[in-house]
Amino acid sequence: MTGTVINIVAILAGSGLGLVLGARLPERLKQTVISGLGLFTFALGISMFLETQNALVVLGSLVAGALLGEWWQVEDRLISLGAWLEARFGRRAGPATEGASGAQERFVRGFLTSSLVFLVGPLSILGSIQDGLTGNYQLLAVKSILDGFTSLAFASSLGVGVAFSAVPMLVYQGGISLLAAQVQSVTTEAMMTEMTATGGVILLSIAVSSLLELKKIRTGNFLPALLVAPLAVAALTALGVSLAIP
Repeated sequence: MTGTVINIVAILAGSGLGLVLGARLPERLKQTVISGLGLFTFALGISMFLETQNALVVLGSLVAGALLGEWWQVEDRLISLGAWLEARFGRRAGPATEGASGAQERFVRGFLTSSLVFLVGPLSILGSIQDGLTGNYQLLAVKSILDGFTSLAFASSLGVGVAFSAVPMLVYQGGISLLAAQVQSVTTEAMMTEMTATGGVILLSIAVSSLLELKKIRTGNFLPALLVAPLAVAALTALGVSLAIP
């Protein structure tokens, strides 16, 4: 779990700098930086989706994942977790500069946006597996640098909620690392490819909804699609169905 620890430290350090520099950075600059991150996230999402061997698998996974997400109320639970963390720890981080409702909304937005951005993507999964299996944390070290700069920009605009995204990261990436041997033994390259492509579409949703603020999307409810995609590939493979579209 060395890579996950480095990743958490990078996020906390970046968030701390962002909170310290936040008041000194012009609002226009922060908005421009967030927009730049949104455009980059959008482009990264497209590049990840283009890796798919069968777009119908991604579409089916997203639809099934959305149904599961709405049923399980994934986004509502993430929001509730963010609100609980804000109530428990947020007021200790410093005096409020906004009304109670506005401060909580800002905390939740920072927590939810950064958690999804930091956790959705091939580096989180592949890096955690590599770290758990071989102790090589190179991929997660690269991800840590990216997350550190991203958390600095996020925290300067979205506040202390960004730092608390380290909590789900510890559970998510740390859990994958601990279970890496079991995951690797049942995961094929095709399953990882479609899961990555599905994650790319979710990244597009993050860019459109949370970063560029073009349209509100309940992005958290699409997260179960990351589990559905590899299971769909496994089922199709077992049935002898070719993933490649002729």
